[in-house]
Formats: sequence, C-alpha cells, structure tokens
Amino acid sequence: MKFVKMHGCGNDYIYVDGSVEKIAQEDKPALAKRLSDRHFGVGGDGVIFINPSGEADFEMEMYNADGSRAEMCGNGIRCVAKYVYDRGLTSKKKISIISAGQVKELKLAIQDKKVVFVKVNMGSPEFMPEPEVMEAPEIVNMMKLPAEQITAGAKQMIDEPIFLFGNEYRMTCVSMGNPHAVLFVEDLKELAIEKLGSAIENHTLFPKRTNVEFVKVVDRSTIEMRVWERGTGETLACGTGACAAAAACMVNNLTDEQVTAKLAGGDLEIFWDKEQNRMFMTGSATFVFEGEIAV
Repeated sequence: MKFVKMHGCGNDYIYVDGSVEKIAQEDKPALAKRLSDRHFGVGGDGVIFINPSGEADFEMEMYNADGSRAEMCGNGIRCVAKYVYDRGLTSKKKISIISAGQVKELKLAIQDKKVVFVKVNMGSPEFMPEPEVMEAPEIVNMMKLPAEQITAGAKQMIDEPIFLFGNEYRMTCVSMGNPHAVLFVEDLKELAIEKLGSAIENHTLFPKRTNVEFVKVVDRSTIEMRVWERGTGETLACGTGACAAAAACMVNNLTDEQVTAKLAGGDLEIFWDKEQNRMFMTGSATFVFEGEIAV
C-alpha cells in the first residue's frame, strides 16, 4: 500500500489515497493502529484515507493512533487539501471536504503551483460536553456541581469547576464537530499532562472520551497551549483544539476575536466571525515523505 506522511504544525498523519488503495472497511482500525506505531510502523498521530465523495469534493476518513474513528481534525484537513491540489486531484482553489458527515469549506493559498497555507471554515463552536452526556446525578458526583444547574445532554459548560487529584480547575467544553475540554493554567512547562490529560479524556462526563487543551493566556491576541488528543496522547498541535481553545478564551472574555494559538509544533491563526458565528483557522501543511508498506 502506498502512503504519504504529512504534518500540520507537527500534528502528523499517514495519508492514503482511498480511490487507489482498496482496504476493507473492517480492516482499517487495526491497520491504522499498526501504521501509527512509531517503533513498529510508519509512525504518526493516526491515519487518514482520502476518498471520493458524492457530497463534497473529497472525503476525509480519519482514524486515531489507537484505531478509533475521529470526527474531525483541523490540521489533518489542511493536509488533505494540500495533497489533493499538489497531486493534481483538483485544480480548484476553493474546495469542500466531508468528514464524519461534516462538510468544511477550504481556501487554498498557492505559491509556485503548491499549497502553502489553507484557510478552513471550521463551523460554529458549541459549548457542550457532547450530545450523549451522562445523567445529571453522575455529573454532580464527579464534578460537585449543583444538580439544578445541569440538564443531561443540554447543559452548556462554560467556566465550570472540575476536581482532579485534589485540585480544582476551571473547564469550558467546546464541540468543533469533535469534543474538547479546555482548561486554563498558569504553567504549561511543569504541567503533568499525561496524568491530567488521561484523567479528563476518560472522565465519566465524556462517554465517548474527549480531547483536552491546556491553555495559558499571554495577552488579548495570543495564547499558548498543550494538547492531549483522544486516542493518541499528547500531540504537537491540534487544529480543532486550537479553535476550541480560542473559543473558550473568547467566551470567557480572556481574548479578542482574533488570536494566534502557539502550539509546540507551530502557530495557527484563529478568527471567530461573530456575525456569521463561524470560526476560521489558517495554517500550513507540509509533506514529509512517501513510501510503500505491506498490509
């Protein structure tokens, strides 16, 4: 099977042209897990199949490093855009890509006939844990929130307390088509991200688990963050996570509507158009190498 390794701000995935490589659907989770292994496979944060689509220009079919399906990836979708343009699968500078039923519109910035930046309409942020949140008494037990403030499956979660390992953190939950829990911290360097990230990812508040962003607000236009991705662990960047973090900052009046999100793998520009209620993310996408592996 032929593949290409790409990354967006260090968030690296293995990309496979699904129109050429015919892999049985039931085999994809195990294959994604094997290929993502950084010691015995190709190595990456997951695997993305680029497929034909009748609903958009292309489909992005995404798997995390543990083989689980993912709904959306902002860095991944930018790489898909670069792949299809640079490889001659499209000549359009405005394309649509569908992932798990969500269609995103992308604008491609071209230089020397190659994509250098991609601007993605990431849609509207929703301040919810996720649609299938557990019953209210369970949330009260785990988070010590007043029961009357919680409606199962409908409660917005903005600047709510969550208690972990004897400490209280303030959490804002944001869906960007996939779930995110954003926590504000003062010190990112000394953060016990494996301990905290894993605990929140697998918290009973999130039946399907969640991505976690730890954010330090630098000023009204700049944030720094570290990312714990569901099914993968800490990654160098996360596009939807950067959007979720920016949205959480804005709704808590910590930043303005345009911010630079500084991640370990690079910077992303995030803008929340309040009139359209749409978040726009702009960033790079990079080829690393291509190869062929026995499947």
